[in-house]
Amino acid sequence: MSFMKLWSGRFKKDVDSRVNDFNSSISFDGRMYKQDIEGSIAHATMLGEAGIISHEDSELIVSELHKILDDIEAGKVEFSIDAEDIHMNIETILTNRIGDAGKRLHTARSRNDQVALDIRMYLLSETKVLKAKILGLLSAISDKAKANIDTVMAGYTHLQRAQPVTLAHYILAYAQMLIRDYGRICDCEKRMNVMPLGSGALASTTYPINRERVAELLGFPAVTENSIDGVSDRDFVIELASALSILMMHMSRFSEEIILWCSSEFGFIELDDAYSTGSSIMPQKKNPDVAELVRGKTGRIYGDLMTLLTMMKSLPLAYNKDMQEDKEAIFDAIDNTLISLEVFTSMFATMTVRADRLRAAAAKGFINATDCADYLVKKGMPFRDAYKVSGKLVAYCTENDKTLEELSLDEYRALCDVFEDDVYEAIKLENCVNGRKVRGGPARESVERQITIVDEFIAENR
Repeated sequence: MSFMKLWSGRFKKDVDSRVNDFNSSISFDGRMYKQDIEGSIAHATMLGEAGIISHEDSELIVSELHKILDDIEAGKVEFSIDAEDIHMNIETILTNRIGDAGKRLHTARSRNDQVALDIRMYLLSETKVLKAKILGLLSAISDKAKANIDTVMAGYTHLQRAQPVTLAHYILAYAQMLIRDYGRICDCEKRMNVMPLGSGALASTTYPINRERVAELLGFPAVTENSIDGVSDRDFVIELASALSILMMHMSRFSEEIILWCSSEFGFIELDDAYSTGSSIMPQKKNPDVAELVRGKTGRIYGDLMTLLTMMKSLPLAYNKDMQEDKEAIFDAIDNTLISLEVFTSMFATMTVRADRLRAAAAKGFINATDCADYLVKKGMPFRDAYKVSGKLVAYCTENDKTLEELSLDEYRALCDVFEDDVYEAIKLENCVNGRKVRGGPARESVERQITIVDEFIAENR
């Protein structure tokens, strides 16, 4: 593929080969070939319609660009590092195939607004995939919640058993987090979905281009309003990286639950063999590597966000070569978030819930102590007094290796004569759960409503 540097008329020396390699971005921006070609097709169409180039040249360029796209996807094209980036690779291939007509494609545009267009289009295509993966995990959570709507477990604070809930209620907390993550990505899309082509290098162009027509051809609802801003900011990239960092933070917390729960000390779940690994020397081991990797990759996505923030923090207007560094960071963040969502979803969907272990652990943690106090309050005792009585009962149970359920009525009444036989119904874990009928609480009717909300969200966004 013959190639001459765009700036060859200004320079007397060839670029040092090391500088050429250092400057090149084709190794990572090559993945934007489809967006680059689609943008060029829209640009060439507009140039022909506006009479800036001839209709014949416009049609020839568009026709050949379609062929180049087909050839790339068929594996018939090899990009060159000498062409530096995806934009020049496509333009060089085009010019080699159709001659001077290909050289007219770059009329009224710069690589600055071209790359700003490509990255927006690429990220918009990837956010659709990201949202689909989030919906897939939400669906898995909904299914698991439906199967465990009556599976009683202890809720925790400070990683100490606190109050009774159900597994359904517990995991639906992550569903709400994921719904907000989905919304953050949608918010990113709104600010990303603006067409920058026509900004030129920074000061637009003297050609009578029709930016709105290009936006229409590419499906953008609006064009950027300031040509300098159009090429010189990557806040939409940073915003997406931030949304992915928050998403991965939620995924990391969820992973930590899985890691704890499948340990022998908890034993609440068992992971499917297909989503676990063993040890090279300890045959008994079954390791939660998927969850651990998600937890680890979260730090990597945080690093990508910090790369982008630091790269942009002191750049004067307009375009600077530093901004080439945006792509590897955001591509890495997207790639690792996608694989994390995909594999975590399958791991979670196939895990086995040990309902018996969840119930047994809940029974030993005095997680119905608050309900015992509430029982006394409903009998007319002030809450602070009831709290003190319940605390003394817990202390008594601890000293005598008993649970609240195992105490006799005489033992209850020895501490407070307000207690009657109905205390046992009040502190039964299932009744403690289903008595919490407040909207958002763990009672069956509340959890069923939460599941419906998740299912409706999935249906509305599929």
